[in-house]
Order: sequence, then structure tokens, then C-alpha cells
Amino acid sequence: QVQLVESGGGLVQVGGSLRLSCAASGRTVSSFNMGWFRQAPGKEREFVGAISRSGVVTYYGDSVRGRFTVSRHNAENTVYLQMNMLKLEDTAVYYCAADLQPFGSKGPTPKYWGQGTQVTASS
Repeated sequence: QVQLVESGGGLVQVGGSLRLSCAASGRTVSSFNMGWFRQAPGKEREFVGAISRSGVVTYYGDSVRGRFTVSRHNAENTVYLQMNMLKLEDTAVYYCAADLQPFGSKGPTPKYWGQGTQVTASS
């Protein structure tokens, strides 16, 4: 089993940057594909980005590609989401996710989820 805990959310001005962290316990991060989803009020859950077990391959949702970067530090069992050039529409609760199977915008939902962290972009 895996437990995921997000941190780093907060209030940021439009155009600014924020880095989210996801700490995993119970099993090494290297065993899993990991990534991020987000959900804004009144909207469906949206895929943000994911990274392979080794960190070699990354995938991003269309709305964040070029602005957000997913990375991982397996020795520390941690995955990150670097968010740059934030927009108002980036405001959402961001969730860390993990699964032995790859995941993205399509396919089944990941098996393991964190509790989420709020990110608010304001002008």
C-alpha cells in the first residue's frame, strides 16, 4: 500500500510560480508511475501531468503543457509539480496520484490518491 501527502499549495498571483510536492510512504516511489490531477469547483477532474517509474518519460494535459513540469526524486520518495506562468483557470485542488500502470487523460483512474492541496491564482 502507498500513502500520498501533497504540500506546497497556496495563493499566487497570475503569472507567478508555485511548486507542489507529494511525499509517498509505504513503498518506494520508483515502483510507480506518478502524476497530478486537479479539480476546480463545478468542473470535472482534469489530468495535469504524469511521469514514468524512472522519470524518463513525462506526459501533460493540453492546458498546462509548456508551463508545468512533473519531476521525481525517487531516493526521497517524492514527486513534484512545478507550475509556472499561472493563470486564473489554474485555480483548483491538486491531487497527487500513483499506480503501477501508466495513466493520463484517458484510461482507468489511478489506484492511489493524496488528499489534495489548494492552489489559487489571483489577479
